[in-house]
Amino acid sequence: MLALTHARFQLLEVFRIPIAVIGSAFWPAASMLAFVVPFTRHDPVAATYATASMITFAVMSTNLFQYGIGVSEDRAQPWDPYVRTLPAGAAPRFTGRLLSGLVMMAIALAPVVLIAALFTEASIAPLTFLLAILVTAVISVPFILMGLAIGYWLPQKAAIVVAQVLFLPLAFGGGLMAPPGGAPKFVEVIAPYLPTGGAVRLMWATVGEYRPDLGSALSLVGWTVLFGLIALWAYRRDEGRRFG
Repeated sequence: MLALTHARFQLLEVFRIPIAVIGSAFWPAASMLAFVVPFTRHDPVAATYATASMITFAVMSTNLFQYGIGVSEDRAQPWDPYVRTLPAGAAPRFTGRLLSGLVMMAIALAPVVLIAALFTEASIAPLTFLLAILVTAVISVPFILMGLAIGYWLPQKAAIVVAQVLFLPLAFGGGLMAPPGGAPKFVEVIAPYLPTGGAVRLMWATVGEYRPDLGSALSLVGWTVLFGLIALWAYRRDEGRRFG
């Protein structure tokens, strides 16, 4: 119940600034219209893979900015240290932040799926669609942890810069802007070992016949563990500075 209260409070903060909600959905939708619809709309296989790429793009960008910048902004407010002194502990706050982040991620993903359904020949079976939803939740974990690591580690101005600097290199370097095997050679070499590359390959395998190699899957697990450790360290470091 406390977690839902925290989630409701955080969502109210976001929805009071409508441009923040619109912005979370704009880039994935704009990328679909600019890079997917004109080039793949008549090819069911290519459109399906491209939609999976844009979903990964939306997952990465939403969580990077939602947690990376959002957490750092919260830390700068007087309300944050007060909430940390309450007897409920950190778990409801983290759970509430996770729930609110998932809602914002769903808002960002909805236009991508709608555009794919209306303007392309992308198509998957109902059971595959449900599996894709589950995989989307799984690949969101490393990006949530990355955002939390940035948000708890860096002050507000630095967090904004780092999130913006990481945004495009992770998208391009992970191969999100090209179909399977269609990225420049150097991208194909490094992409499986970036968190975006491992995530999109898992999505491709879910919606099509693409078979990712073991290295990309292990790399994604490794990034998840690394970001989790950094986020935990950053949180404890911030707590020590405030209350130590």
